Order: sequence, then structure tokens, then C-alpha cells
Amino acid sequence: MSSMGEDEEVSSFFESSPPLKKMEDILQKLNGFIEHNSSGGGRRIVCVTSGGTTVPLEQRCVRYIDNFSSGNRGAASTENFVKAGYAVVFLYRSGTCQPYCRSLPDDPFLECFHFPDNSNIQGFLISFYIFKITCFVRSWFILFCLFSVHSSHVEAVKMAVMDQQAAVAEARLLKLPFTTIYEYLQMLRLIATALKDVGPCSMFYLAAAVSDFYVPWNSMTEHKIESGSGPLDIRLAQVPKMLSILRTTWAPKAFCISFKLETDAKILIDKATKALGKYKVHAVVANELSTRKEEVVVVSSSGNVVVRRDSDKPESIVEDNLIRLIVDRHSTYIKESHS
Repeated sequence: MSSMGEDEEVSSFFESSPPLKKMEDILQKLNGFIEHNSSGGGRRIVCVTSGGTTVPLEQRCVRYIDNFSSGNRGAASTENFVKAGYAVVFLYRSGTCQPYCRSLPDDPFLECFHFPDNSNIQGFLISFYIFKITCFVRSWFILFCLFSVHSSHVEAVKMAVMDQQAAVAEARLLKLPFTTIYEYLQMLRLIATALKDVGPCSMFYLAAAVSDFYVPWNSMTEHKIESGSGPLDIRLAQVPKMLSILRTTWAPKAFCISFKLETDAKILIDKATKALGKYKVHAVVANELSTRKEEVVVVSSSGNVVVRRDSDKPESIVEDNLIRLIVDRHSTYIKESHS
């Protein structure tokens, strides 16, 4: 057994994982964020995980197995948690959907901005620092480009920038990116152990699509797998189930919400119910792939609740009502913990 109370399988996973890059920097940001929000009156803190993890097939990774997830659920939920007064540690897959960007086009930089004509000098000043190396001589120069926002996107861009900057400036949002299954689980452990002393006022909202299988680091090739060697035969190991360790050891007093996604609605509730009992989480959000943007089912020991988006409101999303319910459940949990 490890010093953190982890079983051998879990300990072996972390011991054989590649070192987490910039770990000291991550810890400094994380501890400062938690201390700021838990001191004094003590704001509630939630860790929202978002996006899918990758499984590298080579140590110097060129090829990988990916888990499907756009990150929309986690990003939208983060906005709602901030709105509800929480401080959010947003653990997200690099390149996936970000909070406050739902109203922007898929490629906001190219679709929202344009070069104004010579008579129009209003816009955004963006400085690009371009590093240039020529014949071993290094030189820095600044390229100033003047852009303006298309009139159709002005309000959306303005709100996205203002809301994001306000959340960060008020220390209500800390964004931590990951890519691989190794990075995700190491960072989740860091966050959970850092939040341990926050107790019932902390929450885990585990919306990330986490890989079930992986290639152990010590057994994968260092360099790119040759494509001319015929069919590729890879043996995948099962990723140790960390949810039980999170609940029992890393942050045992935290309120914990997990997710279950299935493509077959017939088995969804049964599998969510089994996960509820197996991992002892406080609720499982069950969603079926084709209807996940319209409704989810919150499965808990007190019964199942169907949560739908307000169809009569065009801008409504299911996360609006889902987070409202989760916050209410968390409030009840805090009261019961203190009684």
C-alpha cells in the first residue's frame, strides 16, 4: 500500500507514469486558488473535469487513441457554477470548448474578426511576438495588426471576454489543461488532495470522458511505430478505477458527481445505478448520446430525476437546470454534514 492509502494497482499506475510537467507551477496556482477561496467565509469550490483523455501509443507520441468529448458539458456547467457563487477549478482537455464561448462560432478568430478598411482604425490591437532564427542569429520583432469585430458578433465577443476576465480577476476560475490519461489522473489527484481540508464545501463534477484502457508507459515504444511492418497489434491494459480512491482517500468528505454516457438507452439507467452503488458517489448524471443536449437523468439514492432544458427558451441549455439541481443537493449535503 502507498502512503496515500492507494492500492497496489493505483500506486503502480502513478509510479510508472511520466512525470507531470510544470507540477510545481500547477501546485502553486492550485494551492493559492484554494486558500483564497476557502479562507474567511469560505466559498464553495468545485472541480469540473471536461473533455476526453488521450492514450499515447508511443512515448514520443505521434499516434494516440482518443475519447470522444467536445467539452461542451463541462464548459457550460462551469459558467453556471460561477454564476451560482462557486469557485471553479476547470480541469479541461486542451483544445476543447471553453467557458463563456458557447455563443461564438466554431472558429471565433477567423469568423469574428476582419481587417478594417484604411479609413476605419477602430478595433482590437493584437501583438504577435514572433521568434525568428536565421543562420543561428536570434531576433525578436513585434508585428502589430489592427482588427475589428464583425457587427454580428460584437455582443457575443464582448460578453465572452468580459465574463471570462471577471471570473479570473475575482479568483473564481482556475483553468488547468491536460491531454493524456497520465496528465489527467495525476492532476485530478493533486486537486483532490489539495481540496481534502475543504471538506463538504468542495465538490467534484466529473464530466470528462476518461479512457478505460491504456498502454502502460514502460511497455510502449519510444519512437513512432513503423507503418510498414504490417498489421498493428497492441494490448491495452485497464485503467485503474480512481473514483473509489477519490471517494475514500483523496477527498472523502467532498460532494461527488460522476457521469455515465451510453449509446443504448435501454441499459443507461441500470448502469448508472450500478455505478452509484459501486463508487459511493452522491449522484450519477446519466446521459444518452443522441439526447444528451436535451435531457439527462440524475440518479441518486433518493430517486431518479429527469432534467430537461427549457424548450420554450431558445438560449436555454440543459446545464442551466442541471447545475441548479446539483447546487441544491450540495447545499443539503453541507447542512447534513454540519448537523
